[in-house]
Amino acid sequence: MKLTQIRNATLKIEYAGKKFLIDPMLSEKGGFPGFPGTLNSHVANPTVDLPLPLSEILAVDAVIVTHTHQDHWDDTAKTVIPKDTLIFTQNSRDQWDIQMSWFRNTRALEERNEFDGITLIKTPGQHGRGEILEGLMGDILGNVCGLVFKHPSEKTLYIAGDTVWYKGVEQNLEQYKPDVIVLNSGDARVLPHEPIIMGKKDVYEVYKAAPSATIIASHMEAVNHATLSRKDLRAFLLEQGMTSRVLVPEDGESYNF
Repeated sequence: MKLTQIRNATLKIEYAGKKFLIDPMLSEKGGFPGFPGTLNSHVANPTVDLPLPLSEILAVDAVIVTHTHQDHWDDTAKTVIPKDTLIFTQNSRDQWDIQMSWFRNTRALEERNEFDGITLIKTPGQHGRGEILEGLMGDILGNVCGLVFKHPSEKTLYIAGDTVWYKGVEQNLEQYKPDVIVLNSGDARVLPHEPIIMGKKDVYEVYKAAPSATIIASHMEAVNHATLSRKDLRAFLLEQGMTSRVLVPEDGESYNF
């Protein structure tokens, strides 16, 4: 397995001979406005450039979109990804949305899916907690999913997706016992202060719940509402003695497992 952090939640995964692009946000720096109702909404997204050429990023066998928020599936992705690319979506609603951009080869994820010998398991996530999930903001945040990758010749990979730490993540860890875990860890927040993805305390909970796994912190320093920097997360990891199992990649950095 080879995992490359592209930018934000965008990852390139090489797994059992296949290449996957996860949650493509491919716009140029400042290509679309900050998200209304979130922290620092005046700052345009993405806040940083892509670290690799598009031709390299797009050389994949399939794309997986965990949900269609613009920082996971943006207008540039809709334009530059070839229309015959296989795209997995979290459900039929997102599949229809993507088909409306003229993509011809889409597949809504079931709970368990097979792709050329690779098992893809859709896992639940919770995009925030408490009152934030009620009313209009809850509708905007919507449904999200994660993924587990399994193959006899590879380590088990769990991409948690846009979720906070909650019982569902704990159950995913217990059930699938992943060797490698990707957490969206930028502590993105809506106003006034509610987190909608993991922060350092959530990372710590996953660290304790998965004592044999390597954890990769993704979704950092690329969108207006992120509040946790790589520097601050690394300082926390050092303070807690977690640096041997938690990796904080720069954009463009790769790991082999």
